[in-house]
Amino acid sequence: MFKVFYPYEYAESVFAIDYDKLYQLGYRGVIFDIDNTLVHHGEDSTEEVDELFRTIQKAGLKTLLLSNNNKERIERFLRNIDSLYICDAGKPDKKNYLRAVKMLGIQKKEAVFIGDQIFTDIYGANKSGIDNILVKYLRYEDEKKIGKRRTLEKVILKFYESNKSCRNRIGDIYIDEQGQAIPPKKRKLFCELHPACYAISLQKEICKRHVQNLLGHDTFAKARTKKKLPNVVSERSSNMIKRAPGVDLRLQENKLSNIILACKRINGIVIRPGEVFSFWGTVGKTSKRKGYKDGRVIVGNQLIPGTGGGLCNLGNTIHLLVLHSPLEVTEFHSHSDALAPDEGKRVPFSSGTSVSYNYIDYRFKNNTDQMVQLCLWCEGEILHAELRSERAFPWQYELVEEDHHFAKEGTKYYRISKIYKVTKDRADGKLVKKELVRDNHSEVMYDYSLIPKAQIRNRQCK
Repeated sequence: MFKVFYPYEYAESVFAIDYDKLYQLGYRGVIFDIDNTLVHHGEDSTEEVDELFRTIQKAGLKTLLLSNNNKERIERFLRNIDSLYICDAGKPDKKNYLRAVKMLGIQKKEAVFIGDQIFTDIYGANKSGIDNILVKYLRYEDEKKIGKRRTLEKVILKFYESNKSCRNRIGDIYIDEQGQAIPPKKRKLFCELHPACYAISLQKEICKRHVQNLLGHDTFAKARTKKKLPNVVSERSSNMIKRAPGVDLRLQENKLSNIILACKRINGIVIRPGEVFSFWGTVGKTSKRKGYKDGRVIVGNQLIPGTGGGLCNLGNTIHLLVLHSPLEVTEFHSHSDALAPDEGKRVPFSSGTSVSYNYIDYRFKNNTDQMVQLCLWCEGEILHAELRSERAFPWQYELVEEDHHFAKEGTKYYRISKIYKVTKDRADGKLVKKELVRDNHSEVMYDYSLIPKAQIRNRQCK
C-alpha cells in the first residue's frame, strides 16, 4: 500500500528524522505536506518548524511544500521560512509531485516526500515513484474522534507493524533498529515465509489487478471473428515440444495441451485502433476444471510443475509478432530465456516472456489507424501464429542480437546479449530506427555442461 524507509517503521514526527543521513543516502530535496505533518491543521508555523527548515537546508537539502491548501494559507505559513511551494496540489494526483521535483531541480530518485496521510500524501508519492516517509499525524491531547479514514489507516499500520518483512526499506536494503543494513540473503519477504503466505500474496496481487482493470481507462479488445484480415504483418511457427536432455517430456506434452486451450480463446481476436490486448483478459483464469494440466512454471527462480504451465511460450510468440509491427507493447515481464538448450540456430527472443494469472500480464496497444488481428492455432506439435491487418504498413522489422555469449558469475552461468528492434522503410530499405528491446542477462536453468564451450567467455564476475 505504501513505502517508508530508514530507519523508521514510520517516524514519530518530522523532528525525529535524521536529515543529515538523508543527504548521505543521496537525497537532495525534501517535499513536505503541511497540515498535521508540520503543524496542526490550519495553524501557522512555529519557531521549532522555522528552525527545522534552516537545519534541513544547512544539511544541503532543498525544500518544497506540497499542499492542497490555497496560496494565502501557504504564504502565511512561510512567513519566516525560505522555501518553494505548490498550492492547490490536488494530492494524490501525481502531476504536482513530479512538478515539485522539477522545481527543485533534482532527479526523482533524489527526492523524498514527508506526509501524514496514507491515502493522499503517501499514495500520491508512491504513484509518482518518489520515496517517502510517513509520520504520525499531529493530534490535540483532548482529541478523541479520528474519523473513518484515520481509523482505516490505523488498521493498515497495525498490519504493517506486524509484518517484519516489509519494514525499514531503502530500495533493496533493509535497516534494523540499530540502523545496520541487513544483507538481502538474511531477510525473507512475506510471501517466502510459508506456502500459505505465498498464496495470500498471490491472491492480493490478483485482486489488485482486478481493481486496476475496473478503475483504469484502457479499452480492452474483445471482438473475435473467423474471417481473417487480408494482410499478414508478421508470422511465426515453432515446435512446442522440446526433446532435450534433462527436459521432462510429460510436462512438455502438457504445455502443448495448455497452449491449444489458450489459442482457442485468442484465435481471431480483433484489436481496433486505440484498443488494448490483454493476454489474461482474453485467455481467462486457467484451472483443471477448464482442462488445463501441469506444465512448467517458474517460482522462486526454479522450474516446477503448475496448472496452466507453459503459457509463457504462447505469450512469447505473441510478443515476437508484436515486435515485428508498429504496435506498442504496454506491459511486458521477462524471465530467463535460458530454460533449455537452443535447438539449432539461435533465435533472438525465442523465449523469455513471463505471464502469470492475472497480475503478470502481457499487453499491447493498437496505436495505428487500422484494425489488427491475432490468429493462433496448433497443428500437431507446431504452434502457428499470425498478426494480420487491413493493409500493409510502410515499415518492415527485424530483431538483431548482439554480443551473445555465456558468462560465469559466482557459481552460476548467465546468457548475456543485447536484442534490438530494427525498423526499416519498406520502400527503400533505409534504416528508420534501432531500439534496444532487451538487455539480456538470463540465468541458465539447465545443465551447465550443455552450454556450448565456444560461447562461454573466460571471465569470472564477482
